[in-house]
Amino acid sequence: MGVKVGVIGTGNMGGAIIKGLLSNHTKYEVYAFDINKQLTERLSGEYPVTAMPSIQALAEKSDVVIAAVKPQNMESVLKECSKTLNRSTLFVSVAVGLPIAYYSKILGSDKKIVRTMPNTPALVREGVTVISFGNNVTSEEKQLVKEIFSCIGIVEELDESLMSEVTALTSSSPAYVFMMIEAMADAAVQSGIPRSLSYRLAAQAVLGSAKMVLETKKHPAELKDMVCSPAGTTIEAVFKLEEKGFRNAIMAAMKECTKRAIEIGRGMME
Repeated sequence: MGVKVGVIGTGNMGGAIIKGLLSNHTKYEVYAFDINKQLTERLSGEYPVTAMPSIQALAEKSDVVIAAVKPQNMESVLKECSKTLNRSTLFVSVAVGLPIAYYSKILGSDKKIVRTMPNTPALVREGVTVISFGNNVTSEEKQLVKEIFSCIGIVEELDESLMSEVTALTSSSPAYVFMMIEAMADAAVQSGIPRSLSYRLAAQAVLGSAKMVLETKKHPAELKDMVCSPAGTTIEAVFKLEEKGFRNAIMAAMKECTKRAIEIGRGMME
């Protein structure tokens, strides 16, 4: 019999996790609950997912409960879970800003709490999930959580004190990249390249560049220098990006993102 995983919230992220889990049909039994019954009905119609009638029923049935809901909706989910959640059950959060202490306060200090921060490329199983573990989680249980999230991409463990900072680096950063791809395509369209082709070429350029960083393990600056020939076209583009504050804009945006993540967490703890 497989590991019983219950997912609360079956929107983009919850749905991506479910689909990733079910790529390994023999290992996981998946249960789902969403206040939007149409989402769970659609999922259960396409995948071997059991739609549950309530959060309490899901929490009671599952070995691992994954709450993929917005921070403002988490309290009501936790209160429902607390009625049936077993001490041996892993509770995994997918919500920005909320510390492990927040979950322990409502569920109880004896519960096994895991805090995660995935990102939307999980939808194509190319995501990155950063994980922090509560004190009650065993090494075997940590490995299980890592295996679950490896179904949607790579997994990294990080001290919880840096989870708000990592929100800007991984969770929110796809938005910055999408904006860059859109801007690159707009410039190409202005030059006469068809829109659909511009998007494909820009996206592939970003994908290939990222893969070079990961696979060559060279410093990004070294890879940049490989493209910049003396008195060439690329160095002119780099000069203009520096002149317009490209790096500063990215760093400032990430600082504001981190600040907001911290604010959300503090607001929910008050």
